[in-house]
Amino acid sequence: MREFVTRRLAPAPLKIGMSARIFHPRPGARGLESKPLQYLEQSVAHWVMSRNVLVFMVPTANKDGLIHRSNMRVADYARVLDGLVLQGGADISPLTYGEDPLAPEWTGDRLRDVYEIELLHEFVEARKPVLGICRGMQIINVAFGGTLYQDISTQVPLAQSHVTDGYDRNAHEIRLEPGSGLGALYPGVERGRVISIHHQSVKALGRGLAVEATAEPDGVIEAIRGTGESFVLGVQWHPEFHLPGDGSVLDGAPILDAFLRAARRA
Repeated sequence: MREFVTRRLAPAPLKIGMSARIFHPRPGARGLESKPLQYLEQSVAHWVMSRNVLVFMVPTANKDGLIHRSNMRVADYARVLDGLVLQGGADISPLTYGEDPLAPEWTGDRLRDVYEIELLHEFVEARKPVLGICRGMQIINVAFGGTLYQDISTQVPLAQSHVTDGYDRNAHEIRLEPGSGLGALYPGVERGRVISIHHQSVKALGRGLAVEATAEPDGVIEAIRGTGESFVLGVQWHPEFHLPGDGSVLDGAPILDAFLRAARRA
């Protein structure tokens, strides 16, 4: 009886949407790789689920496809779900912020850009919180009218390496902006190490955004926050890669908890 009452009194689990990574068919491939795939990266999904949250991947809505099963819109997901996480992945296409690619390998994924920008704007309009991780932070900046450095190593003088073969072991120091929202989540912390893997970064800051953290010592922007009424936070690093008890890097739990508190309020 006690267990039954506890379940009845407990708040309903939050329903958090996650943008999809997109795998495009490879020329000449057979089987699964000949099909468009949409998927979640496991560690970020499990990180959000660690707070007993229900996670739903939000697929792209292709109204012109050969298989047309429904008229569901992105806005319908924003209405039903409690918040949105924009996960990492492929480069953002320079075409999305009005530039031409400086190299063939930096063309990015224009299809995913358009899909995630629509998704982001629908959740903001619905006053539901948005958390962007890595690419997710960059798409927040672009969606609000900002631009990116297409490649840090060739466009930012004296920049340190922000991507190595170590991938999820690549860490560097950041500085939290005094008086920022992130600073409030980490009281007494001015600097910390984070796992950050990216070769693109914020160049011109989007409208209605503020810088929350920068890399040390090169000043590359590592976190941004929306200044409007809706909770919008983007971090260039990967808080989901933090292992519990690992004191060598900044704990990602305060970021997740702040996002989920905003989702609960919404």
